[in-house]
Amino acid sequence: MKLSHQIVLGVSSCLLGQHVRYDGGHKLNHYIADLLSLYFDFVPVCPEIECGLPTPREAMHLTGNPAAPRLITARTGHDLTAQMQDWCAQRVRELEALKLRGFIFKKNSPSSGLFRVKVYQDKGPPLSTGRGLFARAVTHAFPLLPVEEEGRLADTRLRENFIERVYGYDRLLTFLDSNPAKGELVQFHTQHKLLLMAHSPDHYRRLGRLTAGTLPLPELLQAYATLFMEALQLLATPAKQTNVLMHCIGYFKKQLEAWEKQELLELIERYRMCQLPLIVPITLLKHHIQRFGQPYLEQQLYFSPQPDELMLRNHA
Repeated sequence: MKLSHQIVLGVSSCLLGQHVRYDGGHKLNHYIADLLSLYFDFVPVCPEIECGLPTPREAMHLTGNPAAPRLITARTGHDLTAQMQDWCAQRVRELEALKLRGFIFKKNSPSSGLFRVKVYQDKGPPLSTGRGLFARAVTHAFPLLPVEEEGRLADTRLRENFIERVYGYDRLLTFLDSNPAKGELVQFHTQHKLLLMAHSPDHYRRLGRLTAGTLPLPELLQAYATLFMEALQLLATPAKQTNVLMHCIGYFKKQLEAWEKQELLELIERYRMCQLPLIVPITLLKHHIQRFGQPYLEQQLYFSPQPDELMLRNHA
């Protein structure tokens, strides 16, 4: 898959090896810094440094109501909430102009943690239900933006889902920027049929009904974008992937010899049983698509939703 532009991702600065942590250290993530940097342009962000705090500095944590926590220094009890929130509002406006396609946050951070950040209470243990102030500001300002924590990228399925969402979001926004007509939306939806089915057959059907409806085009495009990204948020499980692969076989029922069909069925079943990676049946299907020149499947982004070099489908 060739792009005419480089995709831009936001990323917590410490994950790129920058010495911005409260103790003067970093949290270099080699997968992000060494591999993903080959495919994406990074916009590093450190909320603490950019809002005016030094490094090294006193550690901080969240306190109070998890829905609206305060940012407090751990030893002296200094409240930095207003300083951080003022900076967040300004930084979000700046990021809007950069056309981000995703953001990778540092886990557990009181500014950047996306999930399960500790929120300390006056009595009892901390609640692990918080979200960092900057992460909250970004997700509020860009509700469709693919976001993830670096720790969760170690999970192969979560990693595949995040990067697939990034590329899907980029295709979606590039498409919307072209001022498309309704017929072009139908074509966009058709090209994503199998990919959407792999994430959520229900969302695929809902998107189809939406596309065939009578909403005014601006409302239609907005509703489609929201539901499209909602679909990609759902994990593409082996069961759903198997359903898509079996659907693909139907396009070759008159061309494949009996033994070739059986070969495909066996590979798909072994994938379903987690004995083979998805790339194995996908590769054989792509061979048959090229061999027989199947026009409908040739246009399906399902077969290469992101660069094959990332090897996201190579895990069993």
